[in-house]
Amino acid sequence: MSNNNGQKLAGKIAVITGGSSGMALASAKRFVEEGAYVFITGRRQEQLDKAVKLIGRNVTGVQGDSANLDDLDRLFDTVRREKGKIDILFASAGIGEVSKIGEITEKHFDTAFGLNTRGTLFTVQKALPLITDGGSIIMTSSNAGLKGFPGWGVYAASKAALHVFARTWVNELKERRIRVNVLCPGQVDTPMMDQVLDAKAKIQFGSLIPRGKMGTPDEIATVALFLASDDSIYVNGVELVADGGMVVS
Repeated sequence: MSNNNGQKLAGKIAVITGGSSGMALASAKRFVEEGAYVFITGRRQEQLDKAVKLIGRNVTGVQGDSANLDDLDRLFDTVRREKGKIDILFASAGIGEVSKIGEITEKHFDTAFGLNTRGTLFTVQKALPLITDGGSIIMTSSNAGLKGFPGWGVYAASKAALHVFARTWVNELKERRIRVNVLCPGQVDTPMMDQVLDAKAKIQFGSLIPRGKMGTPDEIATVALFLASDDSIYVNGVELVADGGMVVS
């Protein structure tokens, strides 16, 4: 479904955490192209400034860490002051790091769950007073929990919790008709992927995907747009896997 001007998100206000790079940045750019005004967050001011410049218009960058509740308060204070509402909340800030059982440290566990699970929970909770009735909440998970990749157990577990949040929140928020869905990307060629995989590992992961190569941020952005827009008005509480068929191959 599109508005009269052909834009799927005309007049909508969106907040995208972790929007300074990768899939979330591509989604922010796509949302603006489809008529939305977007607030993006990122931990590093320089990278955030570059993202704002790349998007070019209808965007506000708010520096902050989604694992820090004071930063989240500052984000939503900014949104309240500038726009007064949120139609689309895309909680996408996350972190991944390889660590096999027997080698997992407290720091590794606390970092993953602190941002991916705790950070996402409080991002949604603190945004709720601003989210419009009939709004859309999207959380970024991963197909890592569906395939069982060695070394990714803590990361996958921290993301799997989001699926439980979604199933619960769909029922808790039904009176407000707020939809809650989970986007589960597969292996996508992003800056974060570059930090955890070398060139050989990226090729190896690509070989596991039926088409033979990893996804792109823009390919995930089209799925995020679907979940954000009225095209998915009857989609609620789902785990939408976008991984080129990797988990079933």
